[in-house]
Amino acid sequence: MTSPAYPDTASPQLSAGPRPAPGPAADEGLSRRLRALACTAPLHDLDVRKANLAGEYTVYAMAEVALAAIDHVTLNMDFDTGADHDQIVARLLPRVGAQAPDRPVAEHERVARWVLENLINVGSVDRGFRAVYGTFGPDGVYVRRDYDFKLIEEVPGYGGTVYLRATDEAVNVLVGALDTDVTSAQIAAEVKLEVLISRGRLADAQLAAEQARYRTVQYAETLRRTLEATRRNVRAVDWLHTVPDMIAEALDHVADRYRHENAILTNIRKARDEAEDPEHKRRAAELVDIVKDCIRRHTQLQSRLLEAGPLFRAEQDRQAFAPPAAHAGLDLYGQLLAPLLPLPVEQSTRATDAFFAHGTGLRTPTSVRVGDLVDLLLTPPLEREHLGAEMPEPDLIATPDDSRFSEEQLARAMTLLDLEHDAPRRLSGLLAEARRTGDTDLPYLVALLAVHAASPPVGTAYRQGERRLLFAVDDGAQLDDPEFGGADLIVGTALLDAAGMAADRKEAS
Repeated sequence: MTSPAYPDTASPQLSAGPRPAPGPAADEGLSRRLRALACTAPLHDLDVRKANLAGEYTVYAMAEVALAAIDHVTLNMDFDTGADHDQIVARLLPRVGAQAPDRPVAEHERVARWVLENLINVGSVDRGFRAVYGTFGPDGVYVRRDYDFKLIEEVPGYGGTVYLRATDEAVNVLVGALDTDVTSAQIAAEVKLEVLISRGRLADAQLAAEQARYRTVQYAETLRRTLEATRRNVRAVDWLHTVPDMIAEALDHVADRYRHENAILTNIRKARDEAEDPEHKRRAAELVDIVKDCIRRHTQLQSRLLEAGPLFRAEQDRQAFAPPAAHAGLDLYGQLLAPLLPLPVEQSTRATDAFFAHGTGLRTPTSVRVGDLVDLLLTPPLEREHLGAEMPEPDLIATPDDSRFSEEQLARAMTLLDLEHDAPRRLSGLLAEARRTGDTDLPYLVALLAVHAASPPVGTAYRQGERRLLFAVDDGAQLDDPEFGGADLIVGTALLDAAGMAADRKEAS
Protein backbone atom coordinates (compact mmCIF):
# COMPACT_ATOMS: atom_id res chain seq x y z
CA MET A 1 0.00 0.00 0.00
CA THR A 2 1.43 3.36 -0.97
CA SER A 3 1.28 6.54 1.06
CA PRO A 4 -0.55 9.50 -0.51
CA ALA A 5 2.32 11.80 0.47
CA TYR A 6 4.94 9.52 -1.11
CA PRO A 7 3.47 7.89 -4.27
CA ASP A 8 5.06 4.75 -5.66
CA THR A 9 7.01 5.68 -8.77
CA ALA A 10 6.90 2.12 -10.03
CA SER A 11 3.09 2.08 -10.14
CA PRO A 12 1.82 1.87 -13.78
CA GLN A 13 -1.03 4.28 -13.29
CA LEU A 14 1.39 7.03 -12.14
CA SER A 15 4.24 6.45 -14.59
CA ALA A 16 2.67 8.45 -17.40
CA GLY A 17 2.35 11.74 -15.59
CA PRO A 18 4.78 13.73 -13.43
CA ARG A 19 5.01 12.67 -9.80
CA PRO A 20 3.55 15.28 -7.45
CA ALA A 21 5.87 16.64 -4.83
CA PRO A 22 5.11 15.63 -1.27
CA GLY A 23 3.77 18.18 1.13
CA PRO A 24 6.38 20.40 2.78
CA ALA A 25 5.13 19.60 6.28
CA ALA A 26 5.33 15.84 5.73
CA ASP A 27 8.80 16.07 4.17
CA GLU A 28 10.05 18.36 6.93
CA GLY A 29 8.78 15.97 9.57
CA LEU A 30 10.56 13.07 7.88
CA SER A 31 13.77 15.11 7.66
CA ARG A 32 13.57 15.86 11.36
CA ARG A 33 13.20 12.19 12.20
CA LEU A 34 16.09 11.26 9.91
CA ARG A 35 18.35 13.83 11.55
CA ALA A 36 17.25 12.62 14.98
CA LEU A 37 18.17 9.08 13.96
CA ALA A 38 21.56 10.30 12.67
CA CYS A 39 22.38 11.92 16.03
CA THR A 40 21.91 8.60 17.82
CA ALA A 41 23.95 6.63 15.27
CA PRO A 42 27.37 7.39 16.89
CA LEU A 43 26.05 6.00 20.19
CA HIS A 44 24.90 2.74 18.60
CA ASP A 45 28.17 2.56 16.68
CA LEU A 46 30.07 2.38 19.98
CA ASP A 47 28.46 -0.97 20.84
CA VAL A 48 29.24 -2.24 17.33
CA ARG A 49 32.92 -1.23 17.42
CA LYS A 50 33.68 -2.35 20.99
CA ALA A 51 34.48 -5.81 19.59
CA ASN A 52 37.53 -4.27 17.85
CA LEU A 53 39.13 -3.30 21.16
CA ALA A 54 42.02 -5.41 22.40
CA GLY A 55 40.33 -7.37 25.17
CA GLU A 56 36.93 -8.61 26.24
CA TYR A 57 34.70 -5.53 26.35
CA THR A 58 31.34 -7.03 25.34
CA VAL A 59 30.15 -6.77 28.94
CA TYR A 60 30.08 -2.95 28.75
CA ALA A 61 27.04 -1.06 27.44
CA MET A 62 28.86 1.69 25.55
CA ALA A 63 25.73 3.62 24.49
CA GLU A 64 24.65 3.87 28.11
CA VAL A 65 28.07 5.23 29.10
CA ALA A 66 27.91 7.70 26.18
CA LEU A 67 24.54 9.07 27.31
CA ALA A 68 25.91 9.47 30.83
CA ALA A 69 28.96 11.33 29.42
CA ILE A 70 26.74 13.75 27.47
CA ASP A 71 24.66 14.27 30.61
CA HIS A 72 27.71 15.11 32.77
CA VAL A 73 29.18 17.46 30.14
CA THR A 74 25.86 19.29 29.74
CA LEU A 75 25.34 19.83 33.45
CA ASN A 76 28.96 20.94 34.03
CA MET A 77 28.85 23.54 31.26
CA ASP A 78 28.84 27.20 32.17
CA PHE A 79 28.31 30.23 29.95
CA ASP A 80 32.03 30.95 29.52
CA THR A 81 33.60 27.62 30.40
CA GLY A 82 32.86 23.96 29.91
CA ALA A 83 33.52 20.62 31.51
CA ASP A 84 36.97 19.28 32.34
CA HIS A 85 38.04 16.15 30.44
CA ASP A 86 39.53 14.29 33.42
CA GLN A 87 36.61 15.28 35.65
CA ILE A 88 34.11 13.74 33.22
CA VAL A 89 36.17 10.54 33.07
CA ALA A 90 36.21 10.38 36.88
CA ARG A 91 32.43 10.79 37.04
CA LEU A 92 31.93 8.02 34.50
CA LEU A 93 34.02 5.50 36.45
CA PRO A 94 31.24 4.49 38.93
CA ARG A 95 28.80 3.70 36.09
CA VAL A 96 31.42 1.81 34.09
CA GLY A 97 32.57 -0.05 37.20
CA ALA A 98 28.99 -1.07 38.04
CA GLN A 99 28.72 -2.83 34.67
CA ALA A 100 31.80 -4.99 35.35
CA PRO A 101 32.72 -4.82 39.07
CA ASP A 102 35.21 -7.69 38.81
CA ARG A 103 37.32 -5.91 36.19
CA PRO A 104 40.29 -3.70 37.20
CA VAL A 105 39.94 0.06 37.61
CA ALA A 106 42.46 0.67 34.81
CA GLU A 107 40.12 -1.08 32.38
CA HIS A 108 37.15 0.98 33.60
CA GLU A 109 39.13 4.17 32.99
CA ARG A 110 40.12 3.00 29.52
CA VAL A 111 36.47 2.34 28.61
CA ALA A 112 35.41 5.76 29.91
CA ARG A 113 38.14 7.56 27.96
CA TRP A 114 37.41 5.54 24.81
CA VAL A 115 33.71 6.47 24.93
CA LEU A 116 34.45 10.15 25.57
CA GLU A 117 37.04 10.36 22.79
CA ASN A 118 34.61 8.73 20.35
CA LEU A 119 31.92 11.24 21.27
CA ILE A 120 34.45 13.98 20.45
CA ASN A 121 35.37 11.95 17.33
CA VAL A 122 39.09 12.40 17.89
CA GLY A 123 40.13 10.40 14.83
CA SER A 124 38.43 12.68 12.28
CA VAL A 125 39.82 15.87 10.77
CA ASP A 126 37.07 18.26 11.87
CA ARG A 127 36.04 16.27 14.98
CA GLY A 128 32.51 15.89 13.62
CA PHE A 129 30.05 13.33 12.29
CA ARG A 130 28.30 13.23 8.92
CA ALA A 131 25.08 11.50 7.89
CA VAL A 132 23.38 11.39 4.50
CA TYR A 133 19.59 11.58 4.20
CA GLY A 134 17.16 12.24 1.39
CA THR A 135 14.45 14.82 0.91
CA PHE A 136 12.32 16.19 -1.90
CA GLY A 137 13.04 19.55 -3.47
CA PRO A 138 10.45 22.11 -4.63
CA ASP A 139 10.27 20.41 -8.05
CA GLY A 140 9.62 16.99 -6.52
CA VAL A 141 13.12 15.61 -7.25
CA TYR A 142 14.67 13.37 -4.62
CA VAL A 143 17.86 15.04 -3.30
CA ARG A 144 20.50 13.57 -0.99
CA ARG A 145 21.79 15.96 1.64
CA ASP A 146 24.70 15.86 4.07
CA TYR A 147 23.98 16.46 7.72
CA ASP A 148 27.12 17.47 9.65
CA PHE A 149 26.88 17.54 13.43
CA LYS A 150 28.91 17.18 16.60
CA LEU A 151 27.98 15.75 19.98
CA ILE A 152 30.80 16.97 22.26
CA GLU A 153 33.28 19.57 21.08
CA GLU A 154 36.54 20.88 22.53
CA VAL A 155 36.72 24.65 23.00
CA PRO A 156 39.75 26.67 24.11
CA GLY A 157 39.65 28.30 27.53
CA TYR A 158 41.72 30.72 29.52
CA GLY A 159 45.39 29.95 30.10
CA GLY A 160 45.66 27.37 27.33
CA THR A 161 43.09 25.01 28.84
CA VAL A 162 40.62 23.02 26.75
CA TYR A 163 37.01 22.53 27.85
CA LEU A 164 34.29 20.15 26.69
CA ARG A 165 30.90 21.50 25.62
CA ALA A 166 27.80 19.58 24.56
CA THR A 167 26.26 20.74 21.29
CA ASP A 168 22.57 21.29 20.54
CA GLU A 169 22.46 17.90 18.86
CA ALA A 170 23.80 16.24 22.02
CA VAL A 171 21.20 17.99 24.19
CA ASN A 172 18.51 16.90 21.76
CA VAL A 173 19.74 13.32 22.06
CA LEU A 174 19.26 13.63 25.82
CA VAL A 175 15.70 14.94 25.68
CA GLY A 176 14.62 12.90 22.66
CA ALA A 177 13.90 15.71 20.18
CA LEU A 178 15.67 17.57 17.39
CA ASP A 179 15.51 21.14 16.08
CA THR A 180 12.90 22.01 18.68
CA ASP A 181 12.21 25.67 19.32
CA VAL A 182 14.01 26.41 22.56
CA THR A 183 11.49 28.88 23.96
CA SER A 184 8.41 26.76 23.32
CA ALA A 185 10.15 23.62 24.58
CA GLN A 186 11.20 25.39 27.77
CA ILE A 187 7.68 26.65 28.46
CA ALA A 188 6.18 23.24 27.73
CA ALA A 189 8.67 21.50 29.99
CA GLU A 190 8.01 23.83 32.92
CA VAL A 191 4.24 23.67 32.55
CA LYS A 192 4.50 19.89 32.49
CA LEU A 193 6.72 20.04 35.57
CA GLU A 194 4.25 22.21 37.45
CA VAL A 195 1.33 19.91 36.62
CA LEU A 196 3.23 16.79 37.66
CA ILE A 197 4.25 18.33 40.98
CA SER A 198 0.70 19.44 41.74
CA ARG A 199 -0.48 15.86 41.15
CA GLY A 200 2.25 14.38 43.32
CA ARG A 201 3.98 12.44 40.54
CA LEU A 202 7.49 13.31 41.68
CA ALA A 203 9.27 10.59 39.69
CA ASP A 204 7.90 11.96 36.41
CA ALA A 205 8.40 15.51 37.67
CA GLN A 206 12.12 14.87 38.18
CA LEU A 207 12.48 13.77 34.55
CA ALA A 208 10.59 16.88 33.38
CA ALA A 209 12.77 19.10 35.57
CA GLU A 210 15.94 17.61 34.09
CA GLN A 211 14.60 18.22 30.57
CA ALA A 212 13.78 21.83 31.49
CA ARG A 213 17.36 22.28 32.69
CA TYR A 214 18.72 20.86 29.43
CA ARG A 215 16.64 23.38 27.48
CA THR A 216 17.99 26.20 29.65
CA VAL A 217 21.54 25.12 28.82
CA GLN A 218 20.64 25.00 25.13
CA TYR A 219 19.17 28.51 25.21
CA ALA A 220 22.35 29.88 26.80
CA GLU A 221 24.43 28.02 24.21
CA THR A 222 22.52 29.76 21.39
CA LEU A 223 23.31 33.17 22.86
CA ARG A 224 26.96 32.24 23.40
CA ARG A 225 27.41 31.22 19.76
CA THR A 226 25.81 34.47 18.63
CA LEU A 227 28.24 36.51 20.73
CA GLU A 228 31.21 34.46 19.52
CA ALA A 229 30.19 35.05 15.89
CA THR A 230 29.95 38.77 16.67
CA ARG A 231 33.49 38.79 18.05
CA ARG A 232 34.78 37.15 14.88
CA ASN A 233 32.81 39.23 12.36
CA VAL A 234 30.13 41.69 13.38
CA ARG A 235 28.71 41.71 9.84
CA ALA A 236 27.92 37.98 9.95
CA VAL A 237 25.21 38.51 12.59
CA ASP A 238 21.99 40.41 12.00
CA TRP A 239 22.09 42.96 14.80
CA LEU A 240 19.44 45.10 13.12
CA HIS A 241 16.44 42.77 13.52
CA THR A 242 17.25 39.13 14.44
CA VAL A 243 19.49 39.52 17.48
CA PRO A 244 17.59 42.44 19.12
CA ASP A 245 14.34 40.48 18.76
CA MET A 246 16.01 37.40 20.18
CA ILE A 247 17.38 39.36 23.16
CA ALA A 248 13.98 40.95 23.86
CA GLU A 249 12.25 37.59 23.67
CA ALA A 250 14.92 36.00 25.85
CA LEU A 251 14.57 38.68 28.54
CA ASP A 252 10.78 38.18 28.57
CA HIS A 253 11.39 34.44 28.69
CA VAL A 254 13.75 34.78 31.68
CA ALA A 255 11.25 36.99 33.55
CA ASP A 256 8.45 34.47 32.99
CA ARG A 257 10.69 31.60 34.01
CA TYR A 258 11.57 33.35 37.27
CA ARG A 259 7.89 33.52 38.22
CA HIS A 260 7.20 29.93 37.18
CA GLU A 261 10.31 28.50 38.82
CA ASN A 262 9.72 30.28 42.13
CA ALA A 263 6.14 29.00 42.17
CA ILE A 264 7.36 25.51 41.29
CA LEU A 265 9.98 25.73 44.03
CA THR A 266 7.30 26.62 46.57
CA ASN A 267 5.16 23.65 45.53
CA ILE A 268 8.14 21.27 45.66
CA ARG A 269 9.06 22.38 49.18
CA LYS A 270 5.46 21.97 50.26
CA ALA A 271 5.36 18.47 48.77
CA ARG A 272 8.67 17.65 50.47
CA ASP A 273 7.51 18.83 53.88
CA GLU A 274 4.11 17.10 53.68
CA ALA A 275 5.32 13.80 52.22
CA GLU A 276 5.50 10.85 54.59
CA ASP A 277 7.10 8.41 52.17
CA PRO A 278 10.94 8.62 52.41
CA GLU A 279 11.22 8.06 48.66
CA HIS A 280 8.95 11.05 47.98
CA LYS A 281 10.98 13.21 50.36
CA ARG A 282 14.20 12.22 48.58
CA ARG A 283 12.82 12.96 45.12
CA ALA A 284 11.39 16.27 46.30
CA ALA A 285 14.79 17.25 47.72
CA GLU A 286 16.45 16.38 44.39
CA LEU A 287 13.83 18.48 42.58
CA VAL A 288 14.62 21.44 44.81
CA ASP A 289 18.29 21.23 43.78
CA ILE A 290 17.43 20.95 40.08
CA VAL A 291 15.07 23.95 40.11
CA LYS A 292 17.61 25.99 42.08
CA ASP A 293 20.17 25.19 39.39
CA CYS A 294 17.68 26.34 36.72
CA ILE A 295 17.21 29.65 38.58
CA ARG A 296 20.98 30.10 38.80
CA ARG A 297 21.40 29.46 35.07
CA HIS A 298 18.59 31.91 34.24
CA THR A 299 20.27 34.56 36.40
CA GLN A 300 23.52 34.07 34.52
CA LEU A 301 21.69 34.13 31.19
CA GLN A 302 20.00 37.42 32.10
CA SER A 303 23.34 39.07 32.93
CA ARG A 304 24.77 37.93 29.57
CA LEU A 305 21.73 39.24 27.72
CA LEU A 306 22.17 42.66 29.31
CA GLU A 307 25.85 42.68 28.28
CA ALA A 308 25.11 41.72 24.64
CA GLY A 309 24.31 45.27 23.47
CA PRO A 310 27.51 46.90 24.84
CA LEU A 311 29.52 43.98 23.47
CA PHE A 312 28.10 44.53 19.98
CA ARG A 313 28.93 48.25 20.04
CA ALA A 314 32.45 47.58 21.32
CA GLU A 315 33.08 44.95 18.63
CA GLN A 316 31.64 47.21 15.97
CA ASP A 317 34.08 50.00 16.91
CA ARG A 318 37.00 47.59 17.14
CA GLN A 319 36.37 45.87 13.82
CA ALA A 320 35.47 49.09 11.97
CA PHE A 321 38.81 50.70 12.78
CA ALA A 322 40.91 47.55 12.43
CA PRO A 323 43.54 47.80 9.65
CA PRO A 324 42.64 45.79 6.54
CA ALA A 325 44.67 42.75 5.54
CA ALA A 326 47.72 43.62 3.48
CA HIS A 327 47.46 40.70 1.05
CA ALA A 328 44.73 38.31 0.04
CA GLY A 329 45.13 34.61 0.66
CA LEU A 330 46.48 32.27 -1.99
CA ASP A 331 44.41 29.38 -3.32
CA LEU A 332 47.03 26.68 -3.92
CA TYR A 333 44.64 24.32 -5.65
CA GLY A 334 42.86 26.80 -7.90
CA GLN A 335 45.78 29.08 -8.70
CA LEU A 336 48.70 26.66 -8.83
CA LEU A 337 47.82 22.96 -8.80
CA ALA A 338 44.81 22.87 -11.18
CA PRO A 339 46.46 24.91 -14.02
CA LEU A 340 49.72 22.92 -13.82
CA LEU A 341 48.34 19.37 -13.80
CA PRO A 342 47.55 19.27 -17.56
CA LEU A 343 50.98 20.74 -18.51
CA PRO A 344 54.13 18.71 -19.28
CA VAL A 345 56.78 18.44 -16.60
CA GLU A 346 59.27 20.72 -18.36
CA GLN A 347 56.70 23.53 -18.43
CA SER A 348 55.24 23.02 -14.95
CA THR A 349 58.63 22.96 -13.18
CA ARG A 350 59.33 26.56 -14.19
CA ALA A 351 56.16 27.72 -12.44
CA THR A 352 56.72 25.58 -9.34
CA ASP A 353 60.36 26.66 -9.03
CA ALA A 354 59.34 30.31 -9.21
CA PHE A 355 56.50 29.83 -6.72
CA PHE A 356 58.53 28.03 -4.06
CA ALA A 357 61.48 30.38 -4.51
CA HIS A 358 59.22 33.34 -3.68
CA GLY A 359 57.06 31.42 -1.20
CA THR A 360 59.85 30.75 1.26
CA GLY A 361 59.57 34.30 2.54
CA LEU A 362 61.96 37.15 2.98
CA ARG A 363 65.10 36.95 5.05
CA THR A 364 65.16 39.64 7.72
CA PRO A 365 68.36 41.72 7.45
CA THR A 366 70.47 42.02 10.58
CA SER A 367 70.27 45.78 10.82
CA VAL A 368 69.62 48.04 13.81
CA ARG A 369 66.45 50.13 13.82
CA VAL A 370 66.75 53.77 14.84
CA GLY A 371 63.96 53.45 17.40
CA ASP A 372 65.64 50.53 19.15
CA LEU A 373 68.98 52.30 19.06
CA VAL A 374 67.54 55.47 20.65
CA ASP A 375 65.81 53.46 23.40
CA LEU A 376 69.02 51.58 24.08
CA LEU A 377 71.09 54.75 24.32
CA LEU A 378 68.61 56.71 26.48
CA THR A 379 67.88 53.91 28.94
CA PRO A 380 69.90 54.53 32.14
CA PRO A 381 72.15 51.68 33.18
CA LEU A 382 71.04 49.48 36.03
CA GLU A 383 73.04 49.63 39.23
CA ARG A 384 74.69 46.31 39.93
CA GLU A 385 76.45 44.92 42.91
CA HIS A 386 80.23 44.77 42.65
CA LEU A 387 80.39 41.10 43.46
CA GLY A 388 77.01 40.20 41.99
CA ALA A 389 73.94 38.95 43.78
CA GLU A 390 74.29 37.25 47.11
CA MET A 391 74.45 33.50 46.74
CA PRO A 392 72.29 31.48 49.11
CA GLU A 393 73.98 29.18 51.54
CA PRO A 394 73.62 25.60 50.32
CA ASP A 395 71.99 23.14 52.67
CA LEU A 396 74.53 20.33 52.68
CA ILE A 397 73.59 16.91 53.98
CA ALA A 398 76.26 14.37 54.76
CA THR A 399 75.88 11.26 52.62
CA PRO A 400 75.71 8.18 54.84
CA ASP A 401 78.43 5.62 54.34
CA ASP A 402 76.52 2.52 53.26
CA SER A 403 79.55 0.66 51.90
CA ARG A 404 79.75 -3.02 52.85
CA PHE A 405 83.55 -3.06 53.06
CA SER A 406 85.69 -0.76 55.17
CA GLU A 407 88.97 0.89 54.31
CA GLU A 408 90.86 -1.59 56.50
CA GLN A 409 89.33 -4.54 54.64
CA LEU A 410 90.27 -2.96 51.30
CA ALA A 411 93.86 -2.51 52.51
CA ARG A 412 94.11 -6.17 53.63
CA ALA A 413 92.64 -7.37 50.31
CA MET A 414 95.10 -5.28 48.30
CA THR A 415 97.93 -6.72 50.42
CA LEU A 416 96.84 -10.24 49.51
CA LEU A 417 96.65 -9.28 45.83
CA ASP A 418 100.04 -7.53 45.82
CA LEU A 419 101.90 -10.07 43.67
CA GLU A 420 104.46 -7.74 42.13
CA HIS A 421 107.40 -9.75 43.42
CA ASP A 422 105.62 -13.13 43.50
CA ALA A 423 104.42 -15.55 40.89
CA PRO A 424 100.74 -15.45 39.89
CA ARG A 425 98.43 -17.39 42.18
CA ARG A 426 95.14 -19.23 41.93
CA LEU A 427 91.97 -17.57 43.18
CA SER A 428 91.23 -20.61 45.34
CA GLY A 429 94.49 -20.12 47.26
CA LEU A 430 93.81 -16.41 47.77
CA LEU A 431 90.31 -17.18 49.11
CA ALA A 432 91.70 -19.77 51.54
CA GLU A 433 94.30 -17.29 52.80
CA ALA A 434 91.61 -14.61 53.24
CA ARG A 435 89.51 -16.99 55.37
CA ARG A 436 92.46 -17.67 57.66
CA THR A 437 92.41 -14.02 58.76
CA GLY A 438 89.06 -14.61 60.49
CA ASP A 439 87.23 -11.83 58.54
CA THR A 440 84.14 -13.36 56.96
CA ASP A 441 83.70 -10.47 54.45
CA LEU A 442 87.30 -10.45 53.22
CA PRO A 443 86.89 -13.47 50.84
CA TYR A 444 83.98 -11.71 49.13
CA LEU A 445 86.08 -8.59 48.58
CA VAL A 446 88.99 -10.64 47.20
CA ALA A 447 86.66 -12.49 44.82
CA LEU A 448 85.12 -9.19 43.67
CA LEU A 449 88.52 -7.62 42.93
CA ALA A 450 89.69 -10.75 41.11
CA VAL A 451 86.61 -10.86 38.87
CA HIS A 452 87.02 -7.15 38.13
CA ALA A 453 90.65 -7.82 37.14
CA ALA A 454 89.52 -10.35 34.49
CA SER A 455 89.05 -7.38 32.13
CA PRO A 456 91.59 -4.82 33.35
CA PRO A 457 91.38 -1.20 32.06
CA VAL A 458 94.86 -1.18 30.54
CA GLY A 459 94.38 1.98 28.49
CA THR A 460 93.05 3.98 31.44
CA ALA A 461 95.89 2.85 33.71
CA TYR A 462 98.42 3.66 30.99
CA ARG A 463 97.05 7.20 30.49
CA GLN A 464 96.91 7.84 34.23
CA GLY A 465 100.54 6.79 34.69
CA GLU A 466 99.88 3.68 36.80
CA ARG A 467 103.00 1.64 37.43
CA ARG A 468 101.35 -1.77 37.86
CA LEU A 469 98.01 -3.36 37.06
CA LEU A 470 96.18 -6.35 38.57
CA PHE A 471 95.03 -8.93 36.01
CA ALA A 472 93.18 -12.27 36.07
CA VAL A 473 93.19 -15.01 33.41
CA ASP A 474 90.81 -17.93 32.97
CA ASP A 475 92.68 -21.09 31.88
CA GLY A 476 89.63 -23.38 32.09
CA ALA A 477 90.18 -24.70 35.62
CA GLN A 478 87.05 -24.99 37.82
CA LEU A 479 86.97 -23.24 41.17
CA ASP A 480 86.61 -25.69 44.10
CA ASP A 481 85.29 -23.52 46.92
CA PRO A 482 82.41 -23.93 49.44
CA GLU A 483 81.05 -20.39 48.82
CA PHE A 484 81.98 -19.47 45.24
CA GLY A 485 81.72 -21.18 41.90
CA GLY A 486 82.98 -20.59 38.38
CA ALA A 487 86.51 -20.44 37.06
CA ASP A 488 89.62 -20.73 39.24
CA LEU A 489 91.28 -17.59 37.88
CA ILE A 490 95.03 -17.04 37.73
CA VAL A 491 95.63 -13.69 39.43
CA GLY A 492 98.84 -11.69 39.00
CA THR A 493 100.35 -8.24 38.74
CA ALA A 494 101.66 -6.77 35.47
CA LEU A 495 104.20 -3.95 35.28
CA LEU A 496 103.44 -1.18 32.80
CA ASP A 497 105.99 0.59 30.59
CA ALA A 498 106.87 3.64 32.68
CA ALA A 499 109.39 4.94 30.11
CA GLY A 500 106.86 4.71 27.30
CA MET A 501 104.30 6.58 29.38
CA ALA A 502 106.75 9.36 30.16
CA ALA A 503 107.64 9.69 26.45
CA ASP A 504 103.95 9.89 25.48
CA ARG A 505 103.25 12.57 28.09
CA LYS A 506 106.23 14.55 26.86
CA GLU A 507 105.05 14.41 23.26
CA ALA A 508 101.53 15.45 24.33
CA SER A 509 102.89 18.46 26.20
